[in-house]
Amino acid sequence: MLSRTVRWLVFAAVCASSAAAQTIDDGFMIPKRTLSAGVLYTHESWDQYWEGTLKRTNGNIGTLTTQSFTSMVGYGITDRLGLIATLPYIWTHASQGVLNDMSGFQDLTLAAKFRLLSSGPTSRGTMSAFIIGTAAVPVSDYTPDFYPLSIGTGGGRTSARLTLNFQSNSAWFFNASSAYTFCANVRLNRNSYYTNGQLYMTNEVAMPNVLNNTFSAGIDRGRWRIPLSLTQQHTLGGGDIRRQDMPFVSNRMDFVKLDGGAIYSLPGNLSVQLGAGHVLSGRNVGESTTFTSGLFYALHL
Repeated sequence: MLSRTVRWLVFAAVCASSAAAQTIDDGFMIPKRTLSAGVLYTHESWDQYWEGTLKRTNGNIGTLTTQSFTSMVGYGITDRLGLIATLPYIWTHASQGVLNDMSGFQDLTLAAKFRLLSSGPTSRGTMSAFIIGTAAVPVSDYTPDFYPLSIGTGGGRTSARLTLNFQSNSAWFFNASSAYTFCANVRLNRNSYYTNGQLYMTNEVAMPNVLNNTFSAGIDRGRWRIPLSLTQQHTLGGGDIRRQDMPFVSNRMDFVKLDGGAIYSLPGNLSVQLGAGHVLSGRNVGESTTFTSGLFYALHL
């Protein structure tokens, strides 16, 4: 149920103007021999959700709130290759009903980002292409069988991503990124389950793979970066939530989400980030509104 647009931003560089430079899906690189570390706080809530394609409320949930603190580290091995690691601590809460809150460390995500090619500066700007490989594994024994309160799917994932970026000679930039995620099977603490109109006499759940596309544009000038992005997630399989039933870990979870924010670079290699996002449409997800804030520090080694 929770919007998995868990698409977190790692900002790193040598000087203040570049300290907010890199995310997994953007068109920027951490400079060589630069270490970045920071924390991002996220607050997400919804009181309406899509049960399949039916939009509704649920008195047994009320407003579902998910909060997280995500620790992030990035390092520039070369000017063309960077590494990123993220680890969120998440807790969930339903304002009504008897569902128990859940909390804990979720999944450790490791990513390698490589600049495949760059057109170099031209009279209009610079066009670059990046390939990114990502892997994620759970780091705690949380249960995936308690949606919408579960803090994750409980399974490993790997993804391959291609990103194209254009940075104009003025302040504008445009970014297009697409990723295909392979999801490992998940094991439940029970011997059978029912989903998508079928009874399965096993504790192993086949998870559908996921296609994700992000388009962003904005201004990058001086100490400011102001991006606006549109993200679409399409789940390649899975069933809908059954009427008046709880969601299931392998349900199709599709959405379109609009995000905006501002990153300001402070003196001393510090940068701060504020952002907000809203799910515009979806299937088996909450119509969530998200607020983020973060603080990051970069160190040239």
